[in-house]
Amino acid sequence: MVGWNPWHGCHKISSGCLHCYVYRIDAQHGRDASIVFRTQEFNLPVKKKRDGSYKIPPGEQVWTCFSSDFLLEDADPWRDEAWAMMKKRADLQFLFITKRIHRFTEVLPDDWGTAYPNVHICCTVENQDMAETRLPIFRSVPIARKSIVCEPLLSSIDLRPYLGPWVHQVLVGGESGPDARVCRYDWILDLKEQCREAGVAFCFRQTGAKFYKNGKIYQIPRKYQFSQAKKAGLDFFPTPK
Repeated sequence: MVGWNPWHGCHKISSGCLHCYVYRIDAQHGRDASIVFRTQEFNLPVKKKRDGSYKIPPGEQVWTCFSSDFLLEDADPWRDEAWAMMKKRADLQFLFITKRIHRFTEVLPDDWGTAYPNVHICCTVENQDMAETRLPIFRSVPIARKSIVCEPLLSSIDLRPYLGPWVHQVLVGGESGPDARVCRYDWILDLKEQCREAGVAFCFRQTGAKFYKNGKIYQIPRKYQFSQAKKAGLDFFPTPK
């Protein structure tokens, strides 16, 4: 897995952004995360080594734009070039997460067609309101692989109206950081059951910093939030038909 952040900085647009980790980390270094800029690693996918081979070898998964949002308005001047690099590196699998799926059809490259087959896009829905706002759009747009990300999970969510063969996976997790809001175990279990009923893969990624289970709120250090989620053994992968 390789990280590629072609631009940095973002703007908060919904309740899931309240305690954004990019804002938190930038503040620790005296930076303003609302200032968006193109990074020095913008051309990383097409950079080459001295022997002429790509710095990112074929077959890698590239986690894209995790210090911003790939569909952010401020990045409109740079995005066409980023799309072009994704197309050129058809030997890589690019993945990005967005809260701005409503902008998707506005910013597609002219040659997108039915989709670039090597681009996996995840749409974030942190509560029921965002699920009902974003998922009808997400379901309708042309993307080769789509996943739903319920992270940070801020309430129970009914995904049943949207789950189906078009969803590659549902990923769920709590909120990190010192001001994290509580994530409840029963919300996680309910989403897992919804996915099981629909035959959609489910991944419990992390507990978050404040996790409610069996009538108690647990304060979970960052280093254990992913491992504790895995220990729960809730991940589900449907049997291929």
